[in-house]
Amino acid sequence: MAAFSFTLPFTRIAVGTLSPLFIGSARAVIAAVLAVLVLSVTRQRWPHRAQWARLAIVSGGVVIGFPMLTSYALDTASASHGAMVIGVLPAATAIVAVVRGREHPTPSFWVFALLGAAAAIVFASLQGGGFGQLAWSDLLLFAAVIAAAFGYAEGGLLSRELGSWQTICWALVVAAPVMGLFTVIAIIEQSPSGGPAEWLSFAYLAVISMFLGFFAWYRGLAIGPITQVSQVQLVQPVMGILWAALILGEQISISIALGGFAVILCAGLAVRTRLYGKSRP
Repeated sequence: MAAFSFTLPFTRIAVGTLSPLFIGSARAVIAAVLAVLVLSVTRQRWPHRAQWARLAIVSGGVVIGFPMLTSYALDTASASHGAMVIGVLPAATAIVAVVRGREHPTPSFWVFALLGAAAAIVFASLQGGGFGQLAWSDLLLFAAVIAAAFGYAEGGLLSRELGSWQTICWALVVAAPVMGLFTVIAIIEQSPSGGPAEWLSFAYLAVISMFLGFFAWYRGLAIGPITQVSQVQLVQPVMGILWAALILGEQISISIALGGFAVILCAGLAVRTRLYGKSRP
């Protein structure tokens, strides 16, 4: 989470001169090149036929969905605002893990999870101009949460079979053709240019956020249980808001502070209550 917490602030810096399409796609292409090198050097076995479909879910969630959606969202939204909305991700990941693992959560789990989602929507809409008025960037951020939740939950389960770093490497390989095409389109539409800050931020997104960060994250999810490990995500929005203030100089408004606290509190209570639910055999 420490590695991922810089993702939104650095994305905000990168979109200053680089196009969102280029940032979201090219970072995956660079990470895919690194993945191919690692898989080749270590001579990993190819996944089974059934595992490819599950890898496609991981790719769609964390390689394509989350990076692309957040890149476009942060073209207009602040990093601190994005971190507040992303605060609902722990509960979303737990929900997907519950459904995917065919478990029976306690009723309080659903109550707190829905309250967390409602808190994120309410505070996001208040910042967007009034109650019930969500900005386009907020819709993109919520979609990114859903995509990441599926990618995290399925990736955590798949890591128990393929290995943690192997899972993200194969997921990057699966997404490489699509992201490569998007990168070409992005370059044709707008030649990428930027200063040292933009390119260093982009390099971090490609090497750390899109590649190395998942080595530790999927390893933790594989050890599991996923619903319990997902609690660690609660520190990401806190750290993200902090970095937005320190690195970008963004002012942390009362609504962001209250919204972030409410979302994190509800998400934390949802995941904690889930631990006492019953599971199917």
